[in-house]
Amino acid sequence: MKDVLVEEIQSEIDQGGELAVTERSRVVTEKGAPTVVRSVFSVHKTNTILHTLATDPRIVNLAKKVLDDEVYIFQSRINFQPAFTGNGFYWHSDFETWYSEDGMPRPRALSVVIFFDDNNATNGALMVMPGSHKEYIGCAGRQSEKNWEESLKNNGRYGSPSQGSITDMARKYGVVHAGGKRGSILMFDCNLLHGSHSNISPFSRRNLFEVFNARSNQVGEPFHAAGRRPEHVAHRLDLEYL
Repeated sequence: MKDVLVEEIQSEIDQGGELAVTERSRVVTEKGAPTVVRSVFSVHKTNTILHTLATDPRIVNLAKKVLDDEVYIFQSRINFQPAFTGNGFYWHSDFETWYSEDGMPRPRALSVVIFFDDNNATNGALMVMPGSHKEYIGCAGRQSEKNWEESLKNNGRYGSPSQGSITDMARKYGVVHAGGKRGSILMFDCNLLHGSHSNISPFSRRNLFEVFNARSNQVGEPFHAAGRRPEHVAHRLDLEYL
């Protein structure tokens, strides 16, 4: 199965278009490294195997139970942290961005992460602050146009809390690594503070992220952005209720 997934991941990279996040391309590259892939978006809509994996009833039923509603996939992506060169993802709450830039009205969404490789503290496993989803932290500094083109490369300026806020939350809730073996599944609230450090280990880390949003929580116009993000970053059309 692992060899099949490797082929599917490579296929997604090949089909993603130019190596830059644009209105057309689904591929995000590392900042300062235009040939190193960081993320590929909308993989459940373009790949049969990844669609089957993302819509497995065992996963979908958990999402329905947690959100107490019908659900659809608001976003899907593969995140990469290649051995030696993978950059981290700065501290953030997904909901803050989805509210500001996508018009998601309430934190009624959750992420499901399927580990394609072992995830541990050595290779940059996700760090989370358990319980932080109970508090909302707004982030200053949105750009007037297309903030998403740079924010997806994670320059740490937009969509991230201040260092003081992060410190206060860490003291209150603590920080743990949410790792696991290949094939494990991690589920977390959209308002949870999380991030990951760079991967300088010799072990790559690749994960499939899928975001389930409640049917009653469909996105509208952005609350704090000049315009909508592309459909392959935040799905609004042809929604498949699961």
